[in-house]
Amino acid sequence: MTHADKHPGRARGLKPSDFIATAVLLGITIAIPFIAYEQSRGALPDGNLAGTFSFYTAFLVTVGVFALLTLALNIQWGYAGVINFGVLAFFMLGAYVTAVITKGDPQGDFTDYIGGWGDDLNLIPALATNQWLPFVVATAAAAIAAGLLAFLVAFPTLRLREDYLAIATIGIAEVMRRVVIEERWMVNGSRGLTGVPQPLGNIVDQSDYKYLNVVIIGIVVILIFFALERAVRSPWGRVLLGLRDDEEATAASGKNVFAFKTQSFVLGAAIMGVGGSMYAYAFSALSPDAFTHLFATFIFWAMLMVGGSGNNKGAIAGAYVVWGLWTLSLQMQGYELGDLVQSRMPYLRGLLLGVAIVGVLLIRPLGLLPQERRVSAWVERRVKKERSAPAPPAEP
Repeated sequence: MTHADKHPGRARGLKPSDFIATAVLLGITIAIPFIAYEQSRGALPDGNLAGTFSFYTAFLVTVGVFALLTLALNIQWGYAGVINFGVLAFFMLGAYVTAVITKGDPQGDFTDYIGGWGDDLNLIPALATNQWLPFVVATAAAAIAAGLLAFLVAFPTLRLREDYLAIATIGIAEVMRRVVIEERWMVNGSRGLTGVPQPLGNIVDQSDYKYLNVVIIGIVVILIFFALERAVRSPWGRVLLGLRDDEEATAASGKNVFAFKTQSFVLGAAIMGVGGSMYAYAFSALSPDAFTHLFATFIFWAMLMVGGSGNNKGAIAGAYVVWGLWTLSLQMQGYELGDLVQSRMPYLRGLLLGVAIVGVLLIRPLGLLPQERRVSAWVERRVKKERSAPAPPAEP
């Protein structure tokens, strides 16, 4: 028996469908800067390479924020099977908590909000704490506030059936949105908040801050990704998968179903709060109009379904692909498409994005990067060690 016979998975031929994810990611990565550069040639004969790079960097900033929200939803739905159509509530809460902590006192007759402790957190001027301490405190507070809200919401909702749970979470998100708009003394109501400070803002020029921003958000995404990877490969993560696949069998094995559901719900909400914090830093302005159910909840479900539910890599890939398709549809408006198409572009954009998502799901029903079946980190190490062992000599 040869070494390949003992390990048939290594000799298995690749199928064309195995290259779909790579092709889609590569296509978007090429198309977005190419179209931006091609359209810039209308202003500059040789194109604007600096402007193209700046555009793509800004795109990556948004993808990084959305990847955090998609990772958070994945720990709730992808691993534990807890449906959450109220992402907006935790996303918005994290963003506004960050803003009111990092900003200074309200200025002017048309600005009113609680908090404004940013200046008070400059505890050690010699260490330039005004450049980093308020942001560490605000991000931690955003995660705690979102997690606490999820903990309070969990008790009356997580025992509901999936359809009722979906309705309840939508209602909670809408209540949060109406509170922000109507209670003007809290976060300035419908006028929103502008001038949210940005971490390490004095290190680079404001026009170049997006480059530093993509580094900061990228580090946060990487840290949360690896933390979640360790969590879902642990016994705790395997219980979550058991809950998702067969709740009754998991309960019969002695696991507290409600406790584990609550833990996944609270952890996911805390990460959504971090995503809201990164959103506030990235765009430096908040408005209730930006937090709609489409762009603050359902787009993350689309990202998770396209990328691959139950796979953290798929969650990040889904954020990249879906927002890439949306960005490409916006770039199309830079061409002369005729009045008939141009006037209907917002509707066509939604239609084209929907068709693209359905197409991906028809070809790859489990997403671009489906869930990887794993037993434990110990078993993975043993298998990897065995596969890396030298092949035995061929029998005479």
